[in-house]
Order: sequence, then C-alpha cells, then structure tokens
Amino acid sequence: MAKKILIKPIITEKAENLSENRGQYTFVVNKKANKVEIRQAIEQRFSVSVNSVNTMIMPSKKKNRNTRSGILKGSVSSYKKAIITLAEGEEIDFFGDI
Repeated sequence: MAKKILIKPIITEKAENLSENRGQYTFVVNKKANKVEIRQAIEQRFSVSVNSVNTMIMPSKKKNRNTRSGILKGSVSSYKKAIITLAEGEEIDFFGDI
C-alpha cells in the first residue's frame, strides 16, 4: 500500500527548512490518493505519528530546449505534493548513516 501511494520525498532547500524548523516533510504522492491514505502510508512506512496532511496539485509546465536541429517543445507533467506535519519530537531520517 505505501509503495503505491508514496512516490518519493522532495529534498530541496525549502523542504529541508520546513523539516528542520517545523517538523514538516514533503512528498510526491499518487494523484488519486486522498489525505487519509497518505497518512496511513506514512505511519506504516516510517512508524511515526502524523498530525496533519496538506495536499496540493502542482500544475504542468511548458519547457523549451535548444538543439542543433532547432527548438524542441514539451511539458513537465503535473503531480500531487503532500506536506506532512509530524507530532512533536518525531522525525524522519531520509539519509540514514551518511
């Protein structure tokens, strides 16, 4: 269940600031998953307690790329992002023993 709902964590500078200061973690999730399913998947996979789940659908973006043969046009597909707030004092360690 957890593998189909959770796709990958988002590890950016903004997401790292949220996790360090507020205890919020950001994930790319399945577009059809709801907040209850996301909460259950996080709690099963990382064995933590979740306070809240905020979701948002990020829109697709148009991209252009210059090549020798000319300009190639395409798009980056849309995805669903979930921001998870954990209970006080709990954390998720993505990097392990690095």
